[in-house]
Amino acid sequence: MRVFKTGPDFLDPMILERASGGPVFQLDPWMGGPEDVRARLYDAAGDADLILVEGVMGLFDGSPSSADLAIAFGLPVLAVIDGSAMAQTFGALAHGLATYRYGLPFHGVLANRVGSAYHATLLRESLDPGTAWCGTLPRDVAMSLPERHLGLVPADELADLDARLDALADAWLAQEATALPPPVTFAVPDAVVSTLRLDGVRIAVARDAAFAFLYPANLALLEAAGASLRFFSPVSGERLPACDAVWLPGGYPELHLDALGAATGLRDDLHAHVDAGRPLLAECGGLLYALDRLTDRDGRSASMAGLIAGHATMQPRMAALGMQSVDLPEGALRGHSFHYAQASVDAEPLASATNPNGGPTTERVYRRARMTASFVHFYFPSHPDAAMRLFLP
Repeated sequence: MRVFKTGPDFLDPMILERASGGPVFQLDPWMGGPEDVRARLYDAAGDADLILVEGVMGLFDGSPSSADLAIAFGLPVLAVIDGSAMAQTFGALAHGLATYRYGLPFHGVLANRVGSAYHATLLRESLDPGTAWCGTLPRDVAMSLPERHLGLVPADELADLDARLDALADAWLAQEATALPPPVTFAVPDAVVSTLRLDGVRIAVARDAAFAFLYPANLALLEAAGASLRFFSPVSGERLPACDAVWLPGGYPELHLDALGAATGLRDDLHAHVDAGRPLLAECGGLLYALDRLTDRDGRSASMAGLIAGHATMQPRMAALGMQSVDLPEGALRGHSFHYAQASVDAEPLASATNPNGGPTTERVYRRARMTASFVHFYFPSHPDAAMRLFLP
């Protein structure tokens, strides 16, 4: 079995990876392009009997939406509908989802948060004859997943996650088996040819509870190009490993102010690295850490790495959300922005992003020597050569 996530999400794939036992890659026809999606589905079909793609938001929300992805690649749709406080309206909602968009390969529904066997019967009987009933999940707090700002709590922070997943699996297996939709065939993708290599390049990658937002596709691309990835934990007080380039990805630095503020040795290492003209990429949470100071939503603040003059404060509401495209000297890269921070940066931007959907979020990119910093989470496969140039010594 292989599992994917629609759109630029980091937190859901962490849960899905724990549940499925394998890496969960993102599928986004705009961010990565149709051929990136096709290649990942084609490769997965070669070594798995079942492919599951979790959607994003509602079925038709966003551009491209989960429905767009399903139509483009012939993926049968299983709609998960919250059945609580609902009876026959459940069938009306399912009917609307199935018929709203011409050409949608709608298969069936799963009823979530069902109160009893009788409740499930009411929901099932409300469906059109051609809509497959794919079972229920109960209304049970023990099977829910906790959330905070940005989405679900990361998998590594949930001590009882396996127990919650086992409870969900047991509830699923306790009911009548449902037939799968007909098999899907994926076309052979066009080969993506990269002209650059990173053979022998050592990239230090921050990875811990404060810096956890890493696309598996980005890591795979760097390793396929020959780079040696050396992970380290700023929260644990680890110093910068011997490296040629550094990557500070996004995450939750605002939840680890004390640990990051106390990491004076790492701060010195990063300054020496940037002052020596070596590459460093700081994305979103990495940008927050690269500033002089960071303040959380409770007003607590701490000194950060001070690689760029400025400070940031966490807001009670979302400050930015949207897909982003940036023309850098290295080439055009695509990605997305999603954060609660308001930053004041005392530097002229190198470039400003554009939003393909016309949304208000258009992030700026800053550069100091070979350091590149922005709120944008870049998706490296959108332009592999441009991404690799950010790390070339």
